[in-house]
Amino acid sequence: MSARRLIVRQMELGPMANFVYIIGCGETGEAAVVDPAWDIPAITRAAEQAQLNIRHALLTHGHPDHMNGVEELLAETDAFVHMHADEVDYMRQVADIFAMRVDFLERQPGNSRTLGDGARIDVGNLAVQIIHTPGHTPGSQCFHVEGSLFSGDTLFVNACGRVDLPGSDPEKMWWSLNRRLRELPDETVLYPGHNYSERTTSTIGDEKRSNPYMRIDTPERFLRVMSIY
Repeated sequence: MSARRLIVRQMELGPMANFVYIIGCGETGEAAVVDPAWDIPAITRAAEQAQLNIRHALLTHGHPDHMNGVEELLAETDAFVHMHADEVDYMRQVADIFAMRVDFLERQPGNSRTLGDGARIDVGNLAVQIIHTPGHTPGSQCFHVEGSLFSGDTLFVNACGRVDLPGSDPEKMWWSLNRRLRELPDETVLYPGHNYSERTTSTIGDEKRSNPYMRIDTPERFLRVMSIY
């Protein structure tokens, strides 16, 4: 399948420089929203302008800044929500702390779908593969489709997600960055979860060469580096 069949809309929304993505199938018009948050009307308008029909919500992890619009999106679209199985209990804990509605978690096997590593989601004719990348949270996951990686808070441009929060694990983050994501082809386009750099996208090859967190050869060294910050 040609990469031109993948439609990507990158939107910076909210006070934390979050990137929300609409990924669509150019053949069928079916679309998914990666990490629906902050401004659902803006997201649905962008989908309509691109002539895309939102049928899925893909959650990279359970922090509120990446999912505080799920309930509103479901009210508008009745989409299917996809999350990693290891993140569900963590989502409930976070929701309790922030008094956030997560009614969708109780609607299984209706709107909510829990996934494991290597699972596939079909968005029209696009095959979206799940890559489990724990470290920032227990069930953090990336979405790999048509040579593009939507990485949430696992991998940023020249940086990585925090590992000093409840549910984080720096050793697992090292593994996710330096084992799982390093295996991807260099030409894979990186779409991060926040606008934390002078560039809004990168490639896995560039990150292998320049991102300090992907250039650490052992988890022990990674732990020492992360303890500095």
